[in-house]
Amino acid sequence: MSKHTVKAMILAAGRGNRLRPLTDSIPKPLVPLCGKPLIEYHIEKLAEAGVEEIVINHAWLGDQIENTLGNGERWGVRIHYSPEPEGGLETAGGIIKALSLLGNEPFVVVNGDVYTDMDFAPLIEQACSFSDSSELLAHLVLVPSPEFNAQGDFGLNEESRVQSEGGHTFAGLSILHPNLFENMEVDFIKLAPILREAMQAGKVSGELYEGFWSDIGTHERLHEAERLLCP
Repeated sequence: MSKHTVKAMILAAGRGNRLRPLTDSIPKPLVPLCGKPLIEYHIEKLAEAGVEEIVINHAWLGDQIENTLGNGERWGVRIHYSPEPEGGLETAGGIIKALSLLGNEPFVVVNGDVYTDMDFAPLIEQACSFSDSSELLAHLVLVPSPEFNAQGDFGLNEESRVQSEGGHTFAGLSILHPNLFENMEVDFIKLAPILREAMQAGKVSGELYEGFWSDIGTHERLHEAERLLCP
């Protein structure tokens, strides 16, 4: 599998309640960071890493996302959209609905409401060889837990397997194998319980990224990211 066949999905269906009233009229992925819509940073980095096809799901104000980003031509990628009903389908439900667009090979998933300076190229390279590691169903990028999630989400053992409990925070960056969702129907389904079940079977690897990362989920975190990043 060449690196150019790796597809990516950007999760962009969230309502962004904690960023209201800003998100009453703008979908969260289009909230500007240093004057640029947040989601465009992801598209640029994925394109630079060699991704040619990106799937974007949306629910709240999805027309704005499609009108702003178009078909992806200006980044040299093809963007496919996966519309969801009002309120969205939660993380796993949205991915399951989009599987027909993502194909049968492992794909990269990026949460639309995070920002990181992480280079996506190694993640794309890893996705290329991921299908050869048949025992793995997912690979997660973890970060040191910020204050707002001090208890963490997952752990990481010495064999780079992710544990279902621990002090690291999931960065919203992952490689997922379609088999993770085998025989699952489209519904309102969260991703974390599916990942935890795979972790119990030792089928989730991970890495710890210690560079800049922020979950742009509140006005305070948006302002802090702009303070640190904007020229």
